Amino acid sequence: MQSAPHRYHHGDLRAALLVRAEETLREKGRGALSLRELARDLGVSHAAPGRHFKDKQALLDALAFSGFERLGALITACRERSGETFARRLEAVARTYVDFATSNAELLDLMYSAKHAPAASEALVASAHRGHEQVVELIGEGQRRGEVRPGSPERLTLAVFSAVHGYASLAASGMLPPGGDEYGLDDTITQILRGLAPDRTPPASS
Repeated sequence: MQSAPHRYHHGDLRAALLVRAEETLREKGRGALSLRELARDLGVSHAAPGRHFKDKQALLDALAFSGFERLGALITACRERSGETFARRLEAVARTYVDFATSNAELLDLMYSAKHAPAASEALVASAHRGHEQVVELIGEGQRRGEVRPGSPERLTLAVFSAVHGYASLAASGMLPPGGDEYGLDDTITQILRGLAPDRTPPASS
């Protein structure tokens, strides 16, 4: 009898469940996720996933946490290799976020819905917050170097996130206008940088 394509053989069952769950999420959506179906896909007993996830919600929370951890690691890496200037670092972060969002649209939606759920764990909220803090730190660094206008880094981060996440949402849902995928992100980043730039207007002479 031929093995199922996702049959599990040995090792870390929890990790295998998360990998297969993310594949199912991407292919069929959140509604298709089931611990019993995951067990069947991996070739383990229907009770085996219960040793790692007490119910479907626990699985969803773990997927969300894993997503935030992965996104945070990607942002950290791109900041470290993108150069010294604020503009280059912000552009790298924006492109990294959009790439992740468009490649993992269902997962990103799950991540934010899980984060804002009343029963969200402290670990999940903290993981989500770390990515946000990276952008706050980036803006703070830019302000100290004179590359970003004065103001609350938290408020400026919200403006940046709103623009980048908004573009990512349009791209992921296929709602960009014709040609928007060619120039839209470039234009969005340009406008963000213009909005964050210090005021270079010389003071009026007396």
